[in-house]
Amino acid sequence: MAQTAEKPNLTEARIAALSMPGKGWSVAAREDAVRRLRATGLPERRDEYWKYTRPDTLTQVAPEPAAVFENDEAPLFDGLDRLKIVFVDGVFDAEASDDLSLEGVRIERLAEADSDLHWARDLYGTLETNGQTPVARPLAALNTAFATDGMLIHVTGVTSKPINIVYRHESTTSDAILHHLIKLDAGAELTVLENGPAAARFNKVMEVDVGDGASFHQVRAQGRDHERRAATHIFARLGAESTFKSFTLTANGVMTRNDCVIELTGDDASAHVAGACVGDGAFHHDDTVFITHDAVNCESRQVFKKVLCNGATGVFQGKILVKAGAQKTDGYQISQSLLLDEDSQFLAKPELEIYADDVACSHGSTSGAIDEDALFYLRSRGVPLAEATDMLTLSFLAEAVEEIEAENLREEINTRMAAWLGRRRG
Repeated sequence: MAQTAEKPNLTEARIAALSMPGKGWSVAAREDAVRRLRATGLPERRDEYWKYTRPDTLTQVAPEPAAVFENDEAPLFDGLDRLKIVFVDGVFDAEASDDLSLEGVRIERLAEADSDLHWARDLYGTLETNGQTPVARPLAALNTAFATDGMLIHVTGVTSKPINIVYRHESTTSDAILHHLIKLDAGAELTVLENGPAAARFNKVMEVDVGDGASFHQVRAQGRDHERRAATHIFARLGAESTFKSFTLTANGVMTRNDCVIELTGDDASAHVAGACVGDGAFHHDDTVFITHDAVNCESRQVFKKVLCNGATGVFQGKILVKAGAQKTDGYQISQSLLLDEDSQFLAKPELEIYADDVACSHGSTSGAIDEDALFYLRSRGVPLAEATDMLTLSFLAEAVEEIEAENLREEINTRMAAWLGRRRG
């Protein structure tokens, strides 16, 4: 990432406004992250991977105020048997959280894990550092350096229920930086659920190390009707015969940038990344995905659907990199948008870079309006225009939602999307 005259000043001002938490085993990784941040500088619009998205509100010293809205709907995932962990404006809420004991899992807070022999010592920041090549991700380096808290989750077996991390937003000027680190031993299984608006400005990193034969599932929902500005990063490394599946539902928010960086390093691994978003008005949503195949007979899927109206903007940047020797690779990528008016826009940059000769890789990107024939069919059978539009919208998003493996979680997401669409037309 090229440095400009303004970058050092911007970067130093942001660093000076933050304090590096505590002492102990994470200090070396944090100091290294600061060095890397200074070398690249914070992102600017002229940087290649930020040309569609203005990073200003994510990099300025003080966050833009974000109003806190009343939410009368039941919290997502509340009807499920899960272990709940709550953060309010980036601060752990022990009273609202469940006991952190769960068979087959060791769960701790980053802010309280101070043993020099801690299992996270050799992993914290490692996947984030790897993910800086070939594309610099300075907001992730800033996170590794200055994260105030997060969860350290070591999975040794098959968990009996999901871990649900809930984010709540109560301060109009909160600036939250959280870093989660998840390690799955060989054969382990874990599902992580995330939901809530988090904070006025939110910077989150999740590093996931998936051991041989292990399985990791993530389903997250990024708030509704909040003026959030968020940058999230997922860095994952997959061992042999392992599985990684991530789905994100986003509704509204002023600016959201979700980065997902995955390395398939073991043979026969599988990585699926999917997202569905519904944006209205002053909404900018950017999904940036980079998947590296560095092993034999691996599969990856990227499925992203965006519904945009009233001038909303959607961005998708997705890349599949197949390294030499990564034969039998199966890489699939699709990004599509449904534009409900002429003021909205969808900007896409799909990429393939292949150095092996026995592969099956494809990508596609389309943008269009509601199918008028389908709309006429529904209207001719007495379905009101608004309801018919919602039905076709849900049908359009279905391919992304189908990437969620658990049927009860798919139903939960579909129900919530239908409610959000109904509220919008109401």
